[in-house]
Amino acid sequence: MCGFIGYTHGKQELNHHKIIKDMMDTIIHRGPDNGGKYSDSFVTLGFRRLSIIDLSSTANQPIISEDGNIVLVFNGEIYNYMDLRQELLRKGYNFQTLSDSEVLIYGYLEYGFDIVKKLRGMFAFCIWDKNTGVLFLARDGFGIKPLYYTRNTTDGSILFGSEIKSFLPHPSFVKEFNKDALRPYLTFQYSVLDETFFKGVYKLPPAHYMVIEGDHISLHEYWDKKFHSKDESLEKYVKDTRNVLKDSVKAHQISDVEVGSFLSGGIDSSYIASLLLPSKTFSIGFNEQEDMFNETHLASELASNLGLNNTSKFISAEDAFTSLSDIQWHMDEPHGDPSIVPLYHLAKLASQEVKVVLSGEGADEIFGGYLWYKESKKMKLYGKLPYKLRKKIKSNVEKLPQSKITQFFVKGGQSVEERFIGQAHVWKEKDVLKVLNEAYLTGPSVETITRPIYQKVKSEDDLTKMQYLDLELWLPGDILLKADKMSMAHSLEVRVPFLDKNVMEMAKNIPSDYRVNDFDTKYVLRQAAFQTLPSECANREKLGFPVPIRHWLREEKYYRMVKEMFQSEFVSEFFNTRELMRYLDEHYKQAANHARYLWTVYVFLIWYKRFFIETE
Repeated sequence: MCGFIGYTHGKQELNHHKIIKDMMDTIIHRGPDNGGKYSDSFVTLGFRRLSIIDLSSTANQPIISEDGNIVLVFNGEIYNYMDLRQELLRKGYNFQTLSDSEVLIYGYLEYGFDIVKKLRGMFAFCIWDKNTGVLFLARDGFGIKPLYYTRNTTDGSILFGSEIKSFLPHPSFVKEFNKDALRPYLTFQYSVLDETFFKGVYKLPPAHYMVIEGDHISLHEYWDKKFHSKDESLEKYVKDTRNVLKDSVKAHQISDVEVGSFLSGGIDSSYIASLLLPSKTFSIGFNEQEDMFNETHLASELASNLGLNNTSKFISAEDAFTSLSDIQWHMDEPHGDPSIVPLYHLAKLASQEVKVVLSGEGADEIFGGYLWYKESKKMKLYGKLPYKLRKKIKSNVEKLPQSKITQFFVKGGQSVEERFIGQAHVWKEKDVLKVLNEAYLTGPSVETITRPIYQKVKSEDDLTKMQYLDLELWLPGDILLKADKMSMAHSLEVRVPFLDKNVMEMAKNIPSDYRVNDFDTKYVLRQAAFQTLPSECANREKLGFPVPIRHWLREEKYYRMVKEMFQSEFVSEFFNTRELMRYLDEHYKQAANHARYLWTVYVFLIWYKRFFIETE
């Protein structure tokens, strides 16, 4: 796990040695163990290393091929690298290291761009081929590792790297706010577009590689996560799930340093920990509010049951608000998911004892774990009425005052494409139109963003459509991005065994009724987990990572803190501040629960202040 930065040379003469050093320094948290750089007449590359596999100096990057013509910088882990290494040895290639990095160089020489189809792992990398004058950049299939690029420069150079903030020291980079990003962010709570909050800076999409030849950039998709159910027995899928996850966890253990595990009270991280059986596990919670904000006792009980050591910590509102600016700095873009706060502190806790942890991200998206995926019995029954009738009822009910009853009929009269945008749905679009100033209403609507993805699976059932949308948007945009950035903020590598190519290829076959049914969500996975987990853990309802923001925003201290921010001069550039204050006061007086609305805006303002006011 590391970080890299690079750029093609533009028209003006620059001190590349100093520039790349300054750029590398902004991501030193990703790799405090070593730094290296490479520069020639066309490209400059920089690398920061967190040593995990082959701890020797010979595995430091950039790594250069034996003939000197191929240069690599690589962030991540290739779990099948030993198999690929043996394959390449048989073909006559010579290796100077025992690292997975060098496999990418000779794999590229043997297979070209198709090497990405052979890789099992999490990765973002750049290969500079001096023979052909081609830069080859790629990102893993799920988007576990981030990769950004831009040509928004004054001299025609192209910049790319693991974090956007590393672009800032480059003298030709044009730092400009992207007005189109704010509107969808308020609804989704994360940066949902390919173009980031920095104008002209893009994310390379998951399962894509990019080729730069001169000043031409082309993108290519190499893998898709579409489901294609096969009618096999439940017993077979339970067995297949057990086997593929055992294999995945075994592959994810490959390391020359100790591997620990995150552990909550839920099934996902618990199942991974039960298969890994690490010597150290880590948990975080809140103890200031009701029990729903603290799962540390559940984690401790499971650790004891499995014979594992568990280190836990409680964090407070003060911890959260004090760290929020640094959290948003590390995220590069505003990120309104409240669970980012405990994750930041959990990574900090784990980093004090280990360099690598396994975690449970991805199980819900692949196996069908979210409560959104499961329709109530009443809704299933109502859904048997003709759609046209339900739609007509919806249009009449929408005119009535909102209640649980009217919400039921509105939802029942919507298609899945209309009602589901992913696991986060914060600001209603009609409220966004009222609170945002006109200049910032230019961003795309929710439907514009989700429609192309739904079109790819238009013939599938509703559950599959929702899972696919989450795999394409929510997983890389929220879950994995915060996992990467919050762990790397503390020089910690997080590995996610559920998000393994072999796991996904198996899970693609599982019929919808085995994923979510009247009995439970994540049905096959729960049945598989019974082999190693206590039944109360395998059956436990999903809690997520709940954060008591609604309580915090009703405390005088934090109410005043948010109020002061909302009344700052720069805020009126974006928002109707009177409307913001109305939401804040109603929440503070407990007249309504606007916690998510307020938090999402507050986080954006914290981020904007850090990147565009304090760093000017």
